[in-house]
Amino acid sequence: MAAPQTAPVQTPDTREVPDSGRPWVTVVWDDPVNLMTYVTWVFQRVFGYSREKAEQLMLDVHHKGRAVVSSGARERMEHDAAQLHGYGLWATVDRS
Repeated sequence: MAAPQTAPVQTPDTREVPDSGRPWVTVVWDDPVNLMTYVTWVFQRVFGYSREKAEQLMLDVHHKGRAVVSSGARERMEHDAAQLHGYGLWATVDRS
């Protein structure tokens, strides 16, 4: 009886790509449904922003089509986006 042949196991190169250090962001996108006053109110409610800051972010959404409303750890940004979805806003999470 012949002995089974064995081949060395090659392990793939699995070096991790270092984190680029860029924070995650929550982006709110313009939509044709929500009123500007409502979006301002949501930003104040969810993030505790002053009326002035909330209005500026709302105007960025309205005029530029999007605004970064928060930044930080990915899990926190996913939580922020989920909260905004609960208010009917279109929000995504991305790298800054």
